[in-house]
Amino acid sequence: MKHHLTVLVCALVLTACANHAARDRLGIEDATLLHSGFDVTQDEAAGAANSQWISTYAPAVSSSTALARLQARLDHLPGDQNGYFHAKAQCWINAAQQARQSNDHWGFVEEAIGQAAMITMSLESGAPLSAINPALRTVSTVRPDLWKIVNTIKSDPTVAQCPQAQPPLACAEVELMQAGHDAWRRSFSDAEQRLPDVQNKLRQSAETALQCKQKMQMPVSAPVPGRAPVTISAANSSRKIMLKADSLFRFNGGDDAAILPAGKRQLNDVAIRLKKMHSLRELQITGYADRLGDKSYNLRLSTQRARTVERYLQSLGVRLPTTAQGRGSANPLVTCRQTQRDVLLRCLAPNRRIEIELVAAAS
Repeated sequence: MKHHLTVLVCALVLTACANHAARDRLGIEDATLLHSGFDVTQDEAAGAANSQWISTYAPAVSSSTALARLQARLDHLPGDQNGYFHAKAQCWINAAQQARQSNDHWGFVEEAIGQAAMITMSLESGAPLSAINPALRTVSTVRPDLWKIVNTIKSDPTVAQCPQAQPPLACAEVELMQAGHDAWRRSFSDAEQRLPDVQNKLRQSAETALQCKQKMQMPVSAPVPGRAPVTISAANSSRKIMLKADSLFRFNGGDDAAILPAGKRQLNDVAIRLKKMHSLRELQITGYADRLGDKSYNLRLSTQRARTVERYLQSLGVRLPTTAQGRGSANPLVTCRQTQRDVLLRCLAPNRRIEIELVAAAS
């Protein structure tokens, strides 16, 4: 990769210092924004609303109601609340709120609501999502150099395995789109004022991903004789791999079709690591559920998920003898007493998990 994360971290510390007008510093390539006065056009190429845009966004007549409903739906989503798409949906909601409060009537509020709704509905249904940012009528591209950095960070495979690097990246993208909207409505100084925060978020994402990469490259300690089975993870050199079920599977799903794209990436990484470890005798995969719902259902679901993980790893070439079992709601990691269901679900998330115990070969 041409630009390494280390180089990006250093580059993002620097800011532009050219003594040009704000418009020129934004690196705008949209020719319609380079005109002013009587040269300004009002046609579709310049961003005028067409019939397709009106039919798509006109139904969002009450932006405050739409935003409140979206926020409630996003808050009720089970699973990882800090993932890339959850963070991106939240930042689109925040962008819409901000534009609405500033009496922005150019259409960006509706477009931001549309983006948040699309992501939220896909997260609810488990439908696949694309990380590509769409072209929006009220957004022009600014700072192409920052967009190159965004795409470089997104394309680094480390970021997919580093959840904590994803939220700042997702929100930096949304803020850069906001800056593009500011430029589209010719508020070039407003657009420029957003850029330091965008750069800070990109730097945070790159630095965090770099830290994750360094941890992944740390050598794994050799097993201690007489101590098997023990546990392993890249973070603390233990001999157990623990995976969040909410990030592996669609809500209440446990078969192959219910594995989320992020879950496949995690399991792919696990398979790579396991195939490099030659001191193992067997794997013990155990699925766990939270305490909510019927006990027999939780036992079936946790068993199904454990067996699905077993099959998936075997399909990737993991040949170790493996046992897979479900324990239902046994061995909880946390105890939660909240009364609101959505809050309770979030609290109980650590109990919904898959544990892969690595049994070392006898020395």
